[in-house]
Amino acid sequence: MNGTDHRIVVAPGTTLLDALREIIGLTGTKRSCDRGECGACTVHVDGLRINACSTLAVMQEGHSITTIEGLGGPSGDHPVQRAFIDNDGLQCGFCTPGQIMSAAACISEGHAGSDEEIREWMSGNLCRCAAYPQILAAIRQARQDMEPARG
Repeated sequence: MNGTDHRIVVAPGTTLLDALREIIGLTGTKRSCDRGECGACTVHVDGLRINACSTLAVMQEGHSITTIEGLGGPSGDHPVQRAFIDNDGLQCGFCTPGQIMSAAACISEGHAGSDEEIREWMSGNLCRCAAYPQILAAIRQARQDMEPARG
């Protein structure tokens, strides 16, 4: 979990979201729909994005999990976090952790080549405040900021 090993005991039906929030205490991952429809609970498992409300914690044993708390590093914010701030890619902020986690994956997966592609690959993350133009601008900026690091 975010580069640190955690050994926890959970009931077989405990979701990854519940384990993160209630057992480990990482509350940056948000609970919203509890059905995998809104993306507020997006985390990375082995570098791939998943909805934490739709997977069981026991299924993630031995996998590398990154939450919003672990996205940045010792040197500061991740480029996507910085771009969301620069572009006002949030309003109420509730969906922001999931949006940022999905945006980082979208870029690293190579699905941020055009506005249309970004919209398609971010379509599983809902923003009830409709900050979509700012989110799109943030992803474009982060993609540009991350290009030299990927090259």
